[in-house]
Amino acid sequence: MSRPPEPPGEPPWLDWARRIQAIAQAGISYTSSDYDLDRYRTLRALAVEMVARHADGAAAGDRVRLAELFASDTGYPTPKVDVRAFVARDGEVLLVRERTDGRWSLPGGWADVGSSPAQMAVREVAEESGYRVRATRLLAVWERARHNPTPGLSSVYKLAIACEVTGGRPEPGYETLGVGWFPLDGLPELSLGRITAAQIHRLAVLAAHPELPADLD
Repeated sequence: MSRPPEPPGEPPWLDWARRIQAIAQAGISYTSSDYDLDRYRTLRALAVEMVARHADGAAAGDRVRLAELFASDTGYPTPKVDVRAFVARDGEVLLVRERTDGRWSLPGGWADVGSSPAQMAVREVAEESGYRVRATRLLAVWERARHNPTPGLSSVYKLAIACEVTGGRPEPGYETLGVGWFPLDGLPELSLGRITAAQIHRLAVLAAHPELPADLD
């Protein structure tokens, strides 16, 4: 019942750029000094340049868009929240095929303002798979950079919530191409930035053993 091994970490430059950008963003938001404001803007520009120059494999235009995205956030820097629903039935787990990359993931997505994590999990399952579910317990709170091998510009907390089916039928939504139930030893190609096989296996253990505490990074 041990936790899965962590995948190789993100490239150091991405972590450095995120941390520099976070310091700069907080400073821009709260400083009252024109002198400090200029220095914080310079720090943010350095972080943006790091992202633009090190986005290996991306076309020039894509690197520019990545840099613009990295510099577009305002206010105090805080991680984004990704909510995923773990739905198991008869030894199989519910997965949806993502329209963006054609690979499979647990139903879920970015948390919405005004909705609780449980409400988000229930709604995402309904919208992406057609099933109605009830959220039962929190299984894990993970930091994406520690578990998912696909680097991301944002810091992300991933919440995994156990759910049980109460009705509905399989029906893809506008963000999904397919819906399926898969055994743990027969998982399809996964959208690794969203979920990994190790994470799914860990969630299966946690869901099957309610006496275990939720994973917490």
